[in-house]
Amino acid sequence: MDKLKMHSPDPTEANIAKLAELFPNCVTEARDAKGELKKAIDFDLLRQELSSAIVEGPQERYQLNWPGKREALLTANAPIAKTLRPYREESVDFDTTQNLFIEGDNLDALKLLQETYLNKVKLIYIDPPYNTGSDFIYEDDFAEDTLSYFDRSQQKDASGNRLVINTETNGRFHSDWLSMMFSRLRLAKNLMTEDGIILISIGPEEVKNVMSLLNEIFGEENQVSVITWEKGRKNDSSFFSESVEYMVIFAKSKRTLSELGKWREPKEGAQEVLEYYEKVISDARGDHPKAEAAMKAYYAKLKDSDPKKELAHFWRSDDRGLFFGADISSASTSIPDYEIIHPETKMPVKKPSRGWGATEGVMLERIKREEVLFGEDETTIPLKKSYLKEVDSIVKTPVIYKDGRAASGVLKRLFGDVIFSNPKDHEVLADCISYCLQSNTSAVVMDFFAGSGSTAHAIFQLNSLDGGKRTCILVQLPEVLDISKATSPSAKVTVAKAIKFLEASGKALTVAEIAKERIRRAGHEIKQANADIPHYSKLDIGFRALKIDTSNMNEVYYTPDAVTQEALPGLVDNIRADRTSEDLLFQVLLDWGVDLALPISQQTIAGKTVFFVDGNALAACFDTGIDEDFVKQLAAHKPLRAVFRDAGFVSDSVKINVEQVFKLLSPTTEIKTL
Repeated sequence: MDKLKMHSPDPTEANIAKLAELFPNCVTEARDAKGELKKAIDFDLLRQELSSAIVEGPQERYQLNWPGKREALLTANAPIAKTLRPYREESVDFDTTQNLFIEGDNLDALKLLQETYLNKVKLIYIDPPYNTGSDFIYEDDFAEDTLSYFDRSQQKDASGNRLVINTETNGRFHSDWLSMMFSRLRLAKNLMTEDGIILISIGPEEVKNVMSLLNEIFGEENQVSVITWEKGRKNDSSFFSESVEYMVIFAKSKRTLSELGKWREPKEGAQEVLEYYEKVISDARGDHPKAEAAMKAYYAKLKDSDPKKELAHFWRSDDRGLFFGADISSASTSIPDYEIIHPETKMPVKKPSRGWGATEGVMLERIKREEVLFGEDETTIPLKKSYLKEVDSIVKTPVIYKDGRAASGVLKRLFGDVIFSNPKDHEVLADCISYCLQSNTSAVVMDFFAGSGSTAHAIFQLNSLDGGKRTCILVQLPEVLDISKATSPSAKVTVAKAIKFLEASGKALTVAEIAKERIRRAGHEIKQANADIPHYSKLDIGFRALKIDTSNMNEVYYTPDAVTQEALPGLVDNIRADRTSEDLLFQVLLDWGVDLALPISQQTIAGKTVFFVDGNALAACFDTGIDEDFVKQLAAHKPLRAVFRDAGFVSDSVKINVEQVFKLLSPTTEIKTL
């Protein structure tokens, strides 16, 4: 229900509205004295609209601009003093899994992963909020300098990066949404491999702006495609059915990606036809006419709806395999004219009206290799042999037809009821991810708007089908479920079901908890359904649960000049009292740029707990009372890196002697303290 304005009309707004009807291109966005977005008029453009000659004004340039763009760039570049804390009890197969689930603001997550995953992520898929006026968006406080942001990132201020409802009023604007996406996409690009790909699902509200953002960040020349997903007819639309979503695909370097070869997918039914042909030619003992008759009979028995029926023109056989006679003519007129002699009649054969499809030298080589099919005499135009085994794959069409309600059915099967609004279809994702990755079955895939965890589900399914080792990194904000923020009756029902489920299981009432549980259940379902397949025993359906938190270091570590006399007794140790040794280990991994998914084991040496990461890649001990005897025993393992707590040594002399002990027993070990 609309509220009364309770004030006199605003003539400026009315005038802007009138001008917008006449000159919509002159309407832009700006911030008022309070820093809030409002509609405004670009007077330079308006003057040009009303002039018959070029008017003076700012230099024209091709660019995407909006209020807050510079602040968004500042936010992307500003450092943070945070870390990732492991939560074993919320993880699945913590010690062995290669998958990560990070709970927290994705901007923080992208910053924390900059060193560890720099140039390592092959594919990024995200499904960001669509800016419909009811979705949630991430709001960052841009009105501050780098030092202020660094201070606030330690979570001293309750007004840090927060999640706010994108109200109907604010939903009219694009600037906040662009700022939110700009900083995150810039950081995401750093993580991508040189042949990396990014896929962004987006609705019609922001598809134009997503394209503009990606053009600016990745370069227009690196656009790969735009997929259209038709999710089913909606009869409640006023004009056309609003049932389409888009998937925008860009490469970090399209040139590098192209060097890996063309993208193709198997032609449906081709493999089955080839397998049947192998049996036919074997039974015919190499008799090609007999094999051709058998193939014709095979196709004749197929139903018209069978995909293999589309391959019925592949019935001819020779020593190289199954083929059909394709058009041999040229699509251009640039190839010089020449004559081809029929092998039997020794007369020039009839030429196609468009000329030959290859130069004379190439054509003669094809004839020599018996790749040209001649007629009985020279009156028939020859054909080019096209072998099914060489064309059994096709390029994918950029249009997907699948009912958008199918994904809700998957969650209903997993949870017994649908408890998440509009989840992404994991089968559609699996198909797109597989096509973009082609033969790369060990790629790192990232989704920093994880939602219900559809991307992890898709990766599990792909790996289950081909035995691949693809791994995933998911990031999701612990967005609190609140019925009052639901914008429709159906959404309120969905949120209520989710809250009921989480309360019954004693979990926090957040989207992140729903995602983690979906991943657990999806992985279990996939593994249980195919337990008899050998490679399923090695299928990774786990994840390491990590949460973004304040740094493990006391604040004096970052701002020593702020310490007071009264605070000194509590600052004997530079590490926060509530942090565990495993918390410290993961901050060390981040700081050193070590893969967060590497296997971790624990050993007890001289009564001290030591973490070994990926065998001897890193050895870490954060116990106190470290003496020379322990250091000698640890050095005997010859780790590549070793790290200790700064205040963990029994004396200063031991701390000084540590480097000497390692130089003697393990000279290649790099040593650090925190």
